[in-house]
Amino acid sequence: MMRMGRPGRPGRGRRPSWGGWNAVVALRLLLLMGLAGCVTQETAEKGLRALQAGGPRPDVLPQMLNDTLPFRYPQDLYARKVQGNVTLRVFIDSAGAIRSDSTRVEESSGYPALDSAAVKGSEDLRFLPAQSAGHPIPVSILLPVYFRHPDGAPLPGDSVLRKTGRG
Repeated sequence: MMRMGRPGRPGRGRRPSWGGWNAVVALRLLLLMGLAGCVTQETAEKGLRALQAGGPRPDVLPQMLNDTLPFRYPQDLYARKVQGNVTLRVFIDSAGAIRSDSTRVEESSGYPALDSAAVKGSEDLRFLPAQSAGHPIPVSILLPVYFRHPDGAPLPGDSVLRKTGRG
C-alpha cells in the first residue's frame, strides 16, 4: 500500500518482505491486503489475474528499497482535499530499477494530476530484483498508489472509517 500525505513531501512507507512465491501465497497475500484495506477485492483479483497471466514466475518477489515514498501529492488537489487511487503497471528490470519508458496507468484515479504524480514518483522507486532459481529476473507488476488527504472523508472501499465522535 502506498499512501500519500502532505503535498510536496514523500509519504512514509514500509519495506514489504516477500518470501517464497506460488499461487496460494499470492492469493493469501492479496486477500490479507484486501482485509487490511490496502486494496479492494477488485484490485486483488486484478493482481491475481496478472500473476496467472504468464510471464516469468519469480521464486522471490521484488522488495522495495525506498525508505520514503517518492510520490508528491499535487498541491492544488491537496488544498481541495481531492483524493484518489492510481494503479500503475511498472516493469522492474533484473537490476531492480523501474523502466520508466514501460510504466503506464493501468487504472486512472480520474484526476490527470494524480495519475501524473504517480507515474513521476514511480521513476524514483528502487527494488531488490525478483529472483527465479537464485537469479535476478525482470518482472511486470501492478503498483497501487493511494492519495489520501488527512482531513478527507474515506473513499468507497477504504476499510478504515474515521471516528465520528459518537459512541
